[in-house]
Amino acid sequence: MFKLTSLNLNGIRSATSKGLEAWLRNSAADCICVQEIKAQAPDLADRFEHLAGLPGYFHLADKKGYSGVGIYCREEPSDVIAGFDGGEFDTEGRYLELRFDTPTAKRSIISCYFPSGSSGEDRQQAKFRFLDLIYPHLQQLKAQREFIVCSDVNIAHKEIDLKNWKSNQKNSGFLPEERAWMTKLLTEGGLVDVYRQLHPTATDEAYTWWSNRGQAYAKNVGWRLDYHLATPAWAAKAQSVAIYKGEKFSDHAPITVKYAS
Repeated sequence: MFKLTSLNLNGIRSATSKGLEAWLRNSAADCICVQEIKAQAPDLADRFEHLAGLPGYFHLADKKGYSGVGIYCREEPSDVIAGFDGGEFDTEGRYLELRFDTPTAKRSIISCYFPSGSSGEDRQQAKFRFLDLIYPHLQQLKAQREFIVCSDVNIAHKEIDLKNWKSNQKNSGFLPEERAWMTKLLTEGGLVDVYRQLHPTATDEAYTWWSNRGQAYAKNVGWRLDYHLATPAWAAKAQSVAIYKGEKFSDHAPITVKYAS
């Protein structure tokens, strides 16, 4: 089995202060994708270059305390690709790809942090620009290799993916345009939502993010924002998925999928 975990940390220093590293050691994942590290290279040095015994690779934001993605992996990659657009979103540290190429196979694990548009119209427009850029990038990649994108996509795809869908139809994360983009990615785009492949009708147990307001976590008023998005051949290897809610390391929960090797 290949065990792959993804988690939006909402700050690596904050998450590890709440017991994340001990849980990761216990869970013994082969690869851990993290988003929203909120740290710079000097902050990682001698402390977070390894996590749970696994070496880390990073794409960090230029801006302090903002964004940033990483992958901790047992297997050494054949190549590391940091960034995908060469401009606006690369400066925000949103895309990291580890390649594991052999003479007979080309595979990638990607940690990606989609922008949130909830802070205002400027950021919503940035989110739309990101969606316009990442879609063709993933299509081009799909023509060349198998991959899994572990990501806080910041989009709940369908009504079953959030508790209060009726009152959120005009809010970022559940806008018709965002949902249509996800539908396109999962239909003509040819990628597979691994969680939904395994649990097509799950509702309350599927949530991975909760607002810090109004006892949302205690009441499980959540959203499913965190995904494993895989090429069909790799998605077909998915055996089981678990969303861990036993401890709260972040405003997101870790999602772990076991894939047949």
